[in-house]
Amino acid sequence: MHLAIRGVSKTYPNGVRALRDVTLDIPSGMYGLLGPNGAGKSSLMRTLATLQEPDVGTVTLERPDGTRIDVLREKDRLRRTLGYLPQEFGVYPSVSAERLLDHFAVLEGFTEKGARRRVVEALLRQTNLWDVRKERLGGYSGGMRQRFGIAVALLGGPELIIVDEPTAGLDPAERVRFLNLLSEIGENSVVILSTHIVEDVAELCRRMAIIDRGQILLEAEPLEAIDALRGRVWRRVVAKHELPEVERRHRVIATKLLAGRTLVHVHADERPGDEFEPVEPDLEDVYFSVMAGHEGARAAAPELVAR
Repeated sequence: MHLAIRGVSKTYPNGVRALRDVTLDIPSGMYGLLGPNGAGKSSLMRTLATLQEPDVGTVTLERPDGTRIDVLREKDRLRRTLGYLPQEFGVYPSVSAERLLDHFAVLEGFTEKGARRRVVEALLRQTNLWDVRKERLGGYSGGMRQRFGIAVALLGGPELIIVDEPTAGLDPAERVRFLNLLSEIGENSVVILSTHIVEDVAELCRRMAIIDRGQILLEAEPLEAIDALRGRVWRRVVAKHELPEVERRHRVIATKLLAGRTLVHVHADERPGDEFEPVEPDLEDVYFSVMAGHEGARAAAPELVAR
């Protein structure tokens, strides 16, 4: 399975340039689309989910048997093999998870009662909702609702699964449960995880892309991207009043508080000074390094952006 995105661009009527010549090759398994709020992630996800048209570009889902689906021209065909969990989705709060999932299964084409019951039970067990299947959805926690959303998205065994900001707002325990669930479903399908949370991509995805202002800045395997940064990240603890001078003299990629002082990460090919020490990079350093370079290149030309 392979999703080929070629030259996709989108500008909204209000002038917002949401996507800029996006070209990606997304194989089977978990694929991370990482970027800040306003980067264009949701615009791309809506396009892939056939909810909006791009201005230009093509998207093709290529199957192992050699058949292809033109995502933009064969929308009904694509929707039959699409599982989509948007960032926000509504449920009927007074209805139980079991009853509503059964209803969606009928809409998906499971008209035979016995087969439908087996599918509904299997999905509720897979998403760890079987024990609470009789409870009303209005009483579910955020993480439980997200897991129910995945159960709906998995109806029919989709070949393309899109999840948009699925862990935003979840507590740590629910986030772990949800990420474990996603890791289980990403074996035989193309699964795109759109998020601004670096840890989600680091823990789940074999390949990733970083997007900002609708433009792809990096596409790579996370481990390869981290390895390419090795020996080029340095850190130093500074007082608050020292930070402006450090930012003026060095390429600062990230700062955070440490015991009331500021820990600075700097990108440089060589040690930027005796007061700096080397850092073993992680995906967060990759992300902030890429974003820092992009911000510097575009600082003189701020533009409207889309979510």
